[in-house]
Amino acid sequence: MIKELQLRVAPNVAYNEIETKIYVSTIEDVDVNRIRKIQILKRSIDARQRKVMVNLKVRVFVDEFPSESDRLGTVIDYKPVTGDKTAIVVGAGPGGLFASLRLIELGVKPILLERGKNVVERAADLARISRDGTIDPNSNYCFGEGGAGAYSDGKLYTRSKKRGNVDRILSILHQHGASEDILVDAHPHIGTDKLPKVIENIRKTIIGCGGEVYFSTCVDGLIIEDNTVKGVTCGDLQFEGPVVLATGHSARDVYEMLKRSGILIEPKGIAVGVRLEHPQQLIDKIQYHSPNGRGKYLPAAEYSFVTQVDGRGVYSFCMCPGGFVVPAASAPGQLVVNGMSPSSRSTKWSNSGMVVEIHPGDFPEYDKYGELSLMRFQEDLEKKCFEQAKCSQKAGAQRMKDFVDGKPSETLPATSFAPGIQLSRLDLWLPKFISRRLREGFKKFGKMSAGFLTNEAIVIGVETRTSSPVRIPRNREDMSHAEVEGLYPCGEGAGYAGGIVSAAIDGEKCAEALVAKYFAD
Repeated sequence: MIKELQLRVAPNVAYNEIETKIYVSTIEDVDVNRIRKIQILKRSIDARQRKVMVNLKVRVFVDEFPSESDRLGTVIDYKPVTGDKTAIVVGAGPGGLFASLRLIELGVKPILLERGKNVVERAADLARISRDGTIDPNSNYCFGEGGAGAYSDGKLYTRSKKRGNVDRILSILHQHGASEDILVDAHPHIGTDKLPKVIENIRKTIIGCGGEVYFSTCVDGLIIEDNTVKGVTCGDLQFEGPVVLATGHSARDVYEMLKRSGILIEPKGIAVGVRLEHPQQLIDKIQYHSPNGRGKYLPAAEYSFVTQVDGRGVYSFCMCPGGFVVPAASAPGQLVVNGMSPSSRSTKWSNSGMVVEIHPGDFPEYDKYGELSLMRFQEDLEKKCFEQAKCSQKAGAQRMKDFVDGKPSETLPATSFAPGIQLSRLDLWLPKFISRRLREGFKKFGKMSAGFLTNEAIVIGVETRTSSPVRIPRNREDMSHAEVEGLYPCGEGAGYAGGIVSAAIDGEKCAEALVAKYFAD
C-alpha cells in the first residue's frame, strides 16, 4: 500500500526517520514494522509562532518498498547532437549552461564561450583575492564557469514560477549531482562546496553530447550583417551562428561593446547597500523564538526583511545562514562584498545584503552616461570603497547600531570575511541617499524582530552587484533583441532574471526561441 499524507510535526519528528515512522504508525494505526519507507516529498519550516513546526508532505510505503518509478524528479536523456545546426552561447553561468543543455535536447550543437576559467582552476584565483588582494579580471567571483552563482551560496529559491518550470530546473541539477533535498525543501540550497561539482558535471554532459566549451575566451565583438547578428569575435577568433548572450550582471565591457556597436540597451534600476553580518546563534534565537537557538534538529535560521523608506525599497538580499562574506570585485581597484554558505551552513555567522532600491535618475550627476548611468555609479562607489579601505581588499566595517546612531565604532568583532575588516565610518562616506534609508530600514527591522538591531552585528561595505544595471531589450514574442535579429539577450546580464533558477529558466526559453526561429523543421 502507498499513501500520501500531509503532516505538521515537531522538528525532532521531521528530521528523524525513526520518529517520523513512529508518528505515522500512530496516526494511521499501522504497525511500525510494516512501514518500509517514508519518502519526503515536500518540507517547510513554520517559525511564525513560538513553537516551531515543520510541514511535511510524505509518501508512506506499507508492506512494500519504493520502485524506480517512485524516485523524485525526472531524468532527461541527453542524446548526442549531429549535423551542422550550431548556436553560440556566450557565458557559462546558469543562463548559458541551461541554454546549452536545452539546445542539445532540441538537436542543436552549442558552442559555449566563457571568458573565465573552468570551475576548478577558478577556485585558485578566488583564494588569491583573499590571500593577497590579487584580482584576475576574467577569473573571480563573478567570471568563470558557473558564473556568479557558482561561488554565491547555490540558493535555488525563486519567486519566478510564473516564468517557467522550476521543478524541471531542480531535477536537472539533481541529475547532475545535487542532493535530493533540493527537490524537497521549500527553500532549496546546494551549497558553495557542492555546486562546483554539479557545474562540472553539466559541462561534461554538454561536451559528451557533442557541444564545444571554450574557456579563457572573451567575446569582444559581434559580427553584424544586414541588421542580423551572425556570430561573435574573440580577439582573432570568430564563431558563427545565432547568439545567446548570457554574460552575467558584471560584464561591463560587454555593455560598452554593445553601445559602441549601436545595439539598443537601457539603464535599469539596481539596489545598493552593505553586507550585514550577525552571529548565527543570535539569528537562531531570534527566528526560532528560543534562548537555546535552533537546537539539535533545526537548520541554521534564515530571515527576510523588506520595507519602504522615502519612496524606495529597503530589503535583505541573498541571505546566507551559517555562511561567510566574500570579496566579489571583478577588477583591480574595486571593493565589493557578497555572501555564501557551504551545504552544511555550519559557520558561526549569518549574513545578507541590506540594500536600497535605486532608479535611473536618482543620481542626476550620472545622467550624462545615458544607458550606462547606473553602471558608472556602481563603478565609482566600488572605487570609493576601495580607496576608503586604503586601496586594499580589507573591507571597511562598522557595528550595526553605531551605524544607525551615527557613531564611530571603537572595536570590531570577529568576522568571516577572509581578507579582514577595518574600522570605517560607512554612515558618513556612503551616499546619503543610501545610508539614510539603511538607517531607517534597520530601525524598522529591529522593531519587527527584537534583538536584530544590535552592535553584535556589523555592516561591511559595499554590496553593489545585486543585479544588472543595464537591460538589453528584447521582443516579448520571440525573446530576440528588440532591434537586431540573431541575438538573444539572456538571464541576469540582460536584466531578465534574479538568481540561479530564474536565469536557468530564461536560458532554456532563449534556446527554445532560437531553435524555433533558425532550426525549425
